[in-house]
Amino acid sequence: MWKRTSITAFSLVSLAAACGGSQSPEPAAPPPPAPAASPGAVQTPAAETTKPEPAKPKEEKVALPAPPAAPTPAVRYAEGFATPESVLYDEAGDRYLVSNINGKPNEADNNGYISEVSPDGKIIKDKFIAGGVSKVKLDAPKGTGIFAGILYVSDITVVRKFDLKTGAPKGDIPVPGATFLNDIAVAKDGRVFVSDSGLKSGAAGFDPTGTDAVYVIDKGKLKPLAKSKDLGGPNGLLVVDKGVLVVTFGSNELYRLDDKGAKQDVTKLPAGGLDGIAQAGESLLVSSWQNSSVYRGTLGGSFEPVLTELKGPADIGFDSKRKRVLVPRFLENAVEVYELSK
Repeated sequence: MWKRTSITAFSLVSLAAACGGSQSPEPAAPPPPAPAASPGAVQTPAAETTKPEPAKPKEEKVALPAPPAAPTPAVRYAEGFATPESVLYDEAGDRYLVSNINGKPNEADNNGYISEVSPDGKIIKDKFIAGGVSKVKLDAPKGTGIFAGILYVSDITVVRKFDLKTGAPKGDIPVPGATFLNDIAVAKDGRVFVSDSGLKSGAAGFDPTGTDAVYVIDKGKLKPLAKSKDLGGPNGLLVVDKGVLVVTFGSNELYRLDDKGAKQDVTKLPAGGLDGIAQAGESLLVSSWQNSSVYRGTLGGSFEPVLTELKGPADIGFDSKRKRVLVPRFLENAVEVYELSK
C-alpha cells in the first residue's frame, strides 16, 4: 500500500546589510508566515529527514509436490470403439472381446457391437458381432461370458447368445422385470449369472428403479438369486467357490452372495462407483469410477489403488496368460492394457 505524506517547506529570507555610511540600516522585514497545513497533513521540520521503511523479507516459494504421473499402458487400442463397456479375455482363442454400447446404455437402437482384438494391439475385426447385421439383434451390450463355445452378452433386459467362433446368433433369454442388465459371470458348471443394476435414464443422469437383482441361468432356466434394493445397484460379478462376488455401482461395497442369495463378507472399498471385478492370482481387481482407479485387495481385507488417473474405467478383464489388466475407457472410446506391478 502506498503511504501519502505531505511535507511543508520553509522559505528563508536573507537580510541585506548597509555597506559603510552614516545611515542606520533599515529594519529587516519579518519573515512571511508559513502557510497553514492542510487538514490531516504532517509537517516535517526542514532539518529532519524521512526514515526509510525497513525492507520486507523476501517471500520464499515452497515447491509443491508433483501430481502422480498417469500410468503408461503396455498396449493401447484407440480406434474402432464406441462406448466400450467390457473387455473379456477369450483364453481358448487368445484374444480380447470388447462390447461396444455405441449410444445410450439403455436405448434399444440395434447398433451395439462386439470387437475382436489381439493381445499385441491389432484390431482383428472391429465388428465381429454387430446389431442389424446377419440377423443379429444387439442394442447396448455390456457384460460378456463364455461357456461351451457360446458367448453370453447382457443387453438391457435380455441375455443374448452367439457362436463364439462365427458370431452367429444362438438365441435370447429374456429377463422379465429387469431394467438395466449389466455384468455376466459364468461358473465352471455352466451356470450364467447376470446383474441388474436397477437404473433408468433421468433428468441428471440415471435414477434407481428398485429392480436391483442378481439372476442365474441354469440349464437354460432363469431364476433370481437375490432381488432387493439392499443390493446397492449390483454391477460387476465374479464366480468363486462359495457363491458369486458382487461389486456395486450405487455404493462402495464388495460382497459375496451365497447359494441362498444372502449377503456375506461385506467389504468396503475406499471409493464407490464400482464397475468391474476380476481375479488376479490371490488378489481381486476392482474398477472405480468415483476415484478413476483400479483397486487391488482381498475379500474382507483392504484395497489399495494399483492404477490411477483412469477416467471412466468400466468392466475390466484380466489376461491370465500375460498377467495384464484389460481396461475399457468408457468415456474415451479406447481400451488399455496394463502390466501389474508386484
